[in-house]
Parts: sequence; structure tokens; C-alpha cells
Amino acid sequence: MIIDLSTQNSVLNMYMSELRDVQVQKDSMRFRLNIERIGALMGYEISKKFEYISTEVTTPLGIAIVPVLKEQPVIATILRAGLPLHHGMLSTFDKADNAFVSAYRKHHKDNTFEVHVDYLASPSIEGKELILCDPMLATGTSMVLAYQALLRHGRPKHIHVVSLLSSMFGIDYVKKNLPENTSIWTCAIDDELTVQSFIVPGLGDAGDLAYGAKL
Repeated sequence: MIIDLSTQNSVLNMYMSELRDVQVQKDSMRFRLNIERIGALMGYEISKKFEYISTEVTTPLGIAIVPVLKEQPVIATILRAGLPLHHGMLSTFDKADNAFVSAYRKHHKDNTFEVHVDYLASPSIEGKELILCDPMLATGTSMVLAYQALLRHGRPKHIHVVSLLSSMFGIDYVKKNLPENTSIWTCAIDDELTVQSFIVPGLGDAGDLAYGAKL
């Protein structure tokens, strides 16, 4: 299942327009904040797919019956670019467990690259709703490798792949390499990838724009 939130009229699209804007991108704090806002909104949309149970809540005047989450999800994020998105998700699911995966591109002189995973911190994901976040779903390789690393800690009930921007290539790669119980959530789908596997028109390097250029 692919959910493209750009097809709905919401304030989320305004935040996305600022993320893409080269002038607004000069303010890295604004860039991070917009990603966090989008993360919270995407978390709200995902929450509609979870299971709920009714519980009694004591108010100053009586008892209210309120539906609450049956269980908390695990929010997993690919470092470093995924951190603002993670923070936004965590503001929605503030009792969720959290996982972190470090994945990076090792580039070669011929413009090819390999994705390496070299760090993992995760609770058990066995039977859980797993939200796997990365701002850019370009080739999809990082997302698939991160999921494979997380399998050391169990198999989730459902996987929610979350990205701000996706390429069709990345979506197809995830569909081919992740289980059927996977939903792909994105705020926009762009058709083109450059030779260096950057999404076009995209928004540039999300990690650099959020935290500064790397060597």
C-alpha cells in the first residue's frame, strides 16, 4: 500500500514547499522544524491504521470512555538525516520505543556507491507496528538494509516506511524487497534520479541542510 499525502489538501504541503525552497533552506533551524512538523502530521495519519481499545478515564466530574492505542509502535530512524523526522513522530507517539540505524553511502570514483550499515540500537520489534523513517527514499537501498538489520530483534506485525520525498525507483525497490505487510507513506513522489541517485526535483541533501555539510 502506497499513501501519497500530497494528494490531500493540508498544511503539510505548505511545509513541503518550504523544504524544497532554496531560499528557505538557508535557515537550517527552519528546515529541521518543518521536517519535525511533517513527522508529527504523518504520525497522526499513520495512527488511524492502528488498533485501539476503550479505557475508562477519571475526570473531575465522572468517568469518560476513551479509545486509546492498544499498543505502542517502535519508531526506527536512519541516522543522521532522519533525526528531525524521528522527533516529529515521537511528539505524536510520545510513549513509543525507539530504534536507530546508521547507514551511509560509500562513494567510488566512477560515481557508483555502496550503502553500509554500521550501527544499530533497537528494542524488540517482534509483533510490533514498526515505523521506519528516512527523509529521502531515493534508491530504497538504505531503507531495505536498515530493515534487514532490525530483523535481528524480531519480525514486526506491520512495517510503515515513512519518507518526505520518494522516487518511483525507490518505491518499486522497497515493494520488491520488503514483506507484503508493508505500507509506504510519503509526502511527494518525484520521477527522476540523477546519476548520483539524488531525487529530482527533490530538495537536495536533507542531512546537510539540517545539520551542515559533511566532508
